[in-house]
Amino acid sequence: MATHLSEKENFLRMINGGVPEYVPRTLGMRCGVRASGFSRPPDPNAMEFTDFFFGIPMVMEPNSGPIPKPNDFLLKDIRKWRDVVKRPAVFDEVDWEAMSKKDLEDRDPELLKSGGGSVGNGYFMMLTYFMGFNEALIAIMEEPDEVKALLNFILELNLELGKNFLHWYKPDMYHMGDDIAHERAPFVSEEVFLDIFEPMWRQNTAIYKEAGLPAEHHNCGAFYPFVKHIVNMGFNAWNPAQPTFNDLPRVKAEYGNKLAICGGFESNGMVSWEQSTEDDIRGYVREVMDTLAPGGGFAFGGGVMGNRENTNIAERNEWINDEYEKNKFKYYA
Repeated sequence: MATHLSEKENFLRMINGGVPEYVPRTLGMRCGVRASGFSRPPDPNAMEFTDFFFGIPMVMEPNSGPIPKPNDFLLKDIRKWRDVVKRPAVFDEVDWEAMSKKDLEDRDPELLKSGGGSVGNGYFMMLTYFMGFNEALIAIMEEPDEVKALLNFILELNLELGKNFLHWYKPDMYHMGDDIAHERAPFVSEEVFLDIFEPMWRQNTAIYKEAGLPAEHHNCGAFYPFVKHIVNMGFNAWNPAQPTFNDLPRVKAEYGNKLAICGGFESNGMVSWEQSTEDDIRGYVREVMDTLAPGGGFAFGGGVMGNRENTNIAERNEWINDEYEKNKFKYYA
């Protein structure tokens, strides 16, 4: 089938509410761009490294990537965060003009520049990076004002970084992640979310929306109770939108192309079972696309997670990608 839109143009049409020429994919032509001077430089041969901004001890988890070192958290008492969390020196040392020129000089213009200025992984997740999940959740309940004070400090850094990022890198879209849900429910109540986290997300997102960019939000797990709030903030898309934990046909019915579903694929389900056959997996790819692609507002994003050296996983991902390619043209006239 002849196409006229590049992958980049097709994805941008979809995320901006239009019906694409063919089903876009969430990866591929998309390539996150990041200010190199603000990136963590882990030694690929080391299992442990220090977080670039705040000195958070980290370890490399082979199936997912870097995580905070268990039982070695930087912040023990939320009331003492000012003694621990300081403005990173790099903010006052980096040459934005030289850095952006170097980062962008050989970049393929057909790759979608997605990203955003951020000193860490969202706001809820940064709190857990500093304290661990248990202490972070206790702090939210016992010292909400101190939690807000710390997160507002992070917000101000992100706004400063983001404004420079917009000026020097000129991204095509904004991407924000903050995994505030597990597989059964959000980690916090809606009341707590609206009191503490929603204002951070909204203010952080506003500078990109004011610049006219589409925005995509990442949240794993059972995030549906909060979907209406990211729509109100102006987010155009949500990933990975896991179908086991969320009623995705309901999301499409409620929001249409106002909120694109980017993913819609259960990576931890049947596709990862050893007894699943190639036909099972290919059939699941078609089921996801048949359910979510009609009418637009969907970008396919599927794969099996796990150790990248596992040849079984690599083979399954090849089946998934091949089946997507075979079916991506059949949904739109």
